[in-house]
Amino acid sequence: MSAYAEITYEVADRIATVTLNRPEARNGYTIRMADELGDAMDRADRDEDVRVVILTGNGKDFSVGADLSQGGFDFDPESGPDAAWQEPAGRCSKRIFTMNKPVIAALRGAAVGGGVTITLSCDYRLASTDSRFGFVFVRRGIYPEGASAWFLPRLVGMGTALDWMISGRVFGAEEAKTAGLVHSVHEPGEVLGKARELALEIASTTSPVSVAVTRQLLYRMASAASPFPVHELDSRLIGGLGTSPDAVEGVMSFLQKRPPEFSMRVDTDQPAYLPWRNA
Repeated sequence: MSAYAEITYEVADRIATVTLNRPEARNGYTIRMADELGDAMDRADRDEDVRVVILTGNGKDFSVGADLSQGGFDFDPESGPDAAWQEPAGRCSKRIFTMNKPVIAALRGAAVGGGVTITLSCDYRLASTDSRFGFVFVRRGIYPEGASAWFLPRLVGMGTALDWMISGRVFGAEEAKTAGLVHSVHEPGEVLGKARELALEIASTTSPVSVAVTRQLLYRMASAASPFPVHELDSRLIGGLGTSPDAVEGVMSFLQKRPPEFSMRVDTDQPAYLPWRNA
């Protein structure tokens, strides 16, 4: 896409900031927004100058969820979608799931329905004291989307996921933090700044290839039936460190008490044998 209508995209200090930009509609989620978010994540993932992505919203709310006034579908509801159709919140959450770069969600105000499910695959969720969350689908006679039935129990446990999804109730930032949905809570005017601080720390102190591999190791291997296949892959990764420039630089920068200067590239230097590389 050459231009975005419902999001903005900017890069500074190796951080790509993707902002939902429909404040007049409280950042209601649309098909176009889903497509633009997917394109922006592709763009950030391909850019070797981008180390971290921040996902946030313009205005007092992150997103109130699907904007049903826009129709909500990109097919004829009478005839239904074709077999390849995928609902729009999941298009975003799955693309974030496959990212090589960590994604930090900076949230304030409402993050409800699709406005929260698209963030569940982010690596961090920072909330504000005025944040309100809700998996309100059953109160609208609809169903959970965004692959949230997979992501949410892994973040907060099955008991809490059942409570939030079966009741459909709206809850605040402190409950979200206690349950593990969000990592920290800040004043509304401070959330984006705190997200930037975290992003800068990651960008300046970590190896991009190590982050990319570690992120996918956690997502792809944490549900393995036993530790044995995970350790098999660990062993192959550790066994290759003797020829890794980043491993040498990581050790030397630590011993010399200086900031690291990692040279390996995410697009070319990840091990080809990783099982998800061609998934």
